[in-house]
Amino acid sequence: MCPRFGSIFTEPGYSFIEIVFGFCGWEELPAIPETYFTAYGSLFDCLQLTSSDTLFIRGGTSALGLVSIQLAKSIGSTVLATTRNAGKIDLLKKHGADFALLDDGTLAKQLYSLYPDGVTEVLELVGPATLEQSMKFLSHHGIICSTGILGHKGTLENFDPIKVIPNGVYLCSFHSNYPTQEQMNKIFNHIRQYRLKPPISKIFSMGEIADAHLLMESNMANGKIVVAIPE
Repeated sequence: MCPRFGSIFTEPGYSFIEIVFGFCGWEELPAIPETYFTAYGSLFDCLQLTSSDTLFIRGGTSALGLVSIQLAKSIGSTVLATTRNAGKIDLLKKHGADFALLDDGTLAKQLYSLYPDGVTEVLELVGPATLEQSMKFLSHHGIICSTGILGHKGTLENFDPIKVIPNGVYLCSFHSNYPTQEQMNKIFNHIRQYRLKPPISKIFSMGEIADAHLLMESNMANGKIVVAIPE
């Protein structure tokens, strides 16, 4: 578990067993805090997502993308999600995406054929590599939240916000380093209320940790990778 989330289970007055017992197993627990905190904050704090919104997730087959689909669908939003791998289209649909789009150079044509005026929210998980194009997919007064850097590009060179950000579009970001007790309680309550399950690709034993790393580096995990430590 990420060290900065350790205190959420130790603060006075917080009953870990009360919140987790009955809907989350020990091997599922490590897949929740970082990923759900990032997705929840991006969707509901930054994008202010509601049931009437249309959300476009760029980088949908990442673990964060799959959790974001799950959370958005739990409140009734319409979700479009992308993958660069045609073999993962069904994965997006399985996890609840209303529309699974192939990011193959024809993405704009696919999106505008569904929503000619654009979508209301964009969750940008690929990052600066595709941010400029993703902003153009928004309708007037739409919001984009840049949360990930799956595109392995961390910054925008010579970024001129006046020229790059379309008129009437809002750009924000989410940084997951500072969870609070109140936020984590809301997230676990949401998970319990909607009976959500973290998308886990595979659970490894400590002796299989090398195999876990190989799966992670293969880009074929399709969910979180968990290493179980024996009691």
